[in-house]
Amino acid sequence: MSGDRVAVEAATVHVPGFAPDRLIASATEPDCGPDEAHTLLGRKGLLFKEPAVRIALCAVHRALGLPPGRPTAPVPGAAGTAVVVSSNLGNVATVCDIVDQVRAGGLRGVSPMQAPNASSNIIASSIAIRYGFTGPNLMVCSGSTGGLDALRLGALLVRSGRAPRVIVVGAEPADEIATTLRVAAGLPPGPPHGIAACVVLAPAERPGGVRLHSVRRHRAPEPIPAGEPPTIRLACGDASRSGAADDLAALIDAGYGAAGVLQTALATRWLTDPATRPAGVDDGSEAVLTCGSAGDGFATARLYRDGNGT
Repeated sequence: MSGDRVAVEAATVHVPGFAPDRLIASATEPDCGPDEAHTLLGRKGLLFKEPAVRIALCAVHRALGLPPGRPTAPVPGAAGTAVVVSSNLGNVATVCDIVDQVRAGGLRGVSPMQAPNASSNIIASSIAIRYGFTGPNLMVCSGSTGGLDALRLGALLVRSGRAPRVIVVGAEPADEIATTLRVAAGLPPGPPHGIAACVVLAPAERPGGVRLHSVRRHRAPEPIPAGEPPTIRLACGDASRSGAADDLAALIDAGYGAAGVLQTALATRWLTDPATRPAGVDDGSEAVLTCGSAGDGFATARLYRDGNGT
């Protein structure tokens, strides 16, 4: 899918407990965890919210450049803005808790405050409600390719004119059940407080900045042809890790449904401001991002700094 008319307007990564200088060189302080999300988001409206929802909201809040505290919805530009979220384990702990409660005492044992969190769409809907976004609202739960699948859907919404702006988010929690499922599936346990990332897509109406060239699905990792322009390469699993420092490669491997959005946010930042690239990440005017697994298939996205790619 070609997406040259799609620009990445903003990008942020929110990984509590991950030293900022190991992630983005210009970061100055650690990201707040789910239990401290109120320091960024304000206290109102966070009660009973899933940990994955809280860190996803933190990523969106920062991507929109909003000051600390609960915003007055709708935020500027909210009309028609779409939300696409990728998460495979976002509410799995709540679903398991509800199943246990029903087994023990029937439906009467389930708290009405828990019920909304049983929906897999809880992250996307919570983002839309909090910021007043009125465009399409989608949740992607497609395994290891989920982050780039969400990016592809977001680009499609922009290119088709269905939304003037799309908030694309990847988020995975780090609760006991989610961690157990990760390990059982042969995945890394992930950061101790979860992982979230956000990119904002919009029509590429002005020159400059970072553009999304394409997002494609394929059955196996594809080699990067020789002779291409200098390229930042970020990949999951056993695919090529050329250009990624070991700690960043481990973080990306642990991203699962958030990996593709995490890769996009990091690559956008590094293409926009080369000074933010940590040691071990190659210079480049383009970025090739690959995520997936043998069971889920693979997806590849290409970004470029406008004026340096086609």
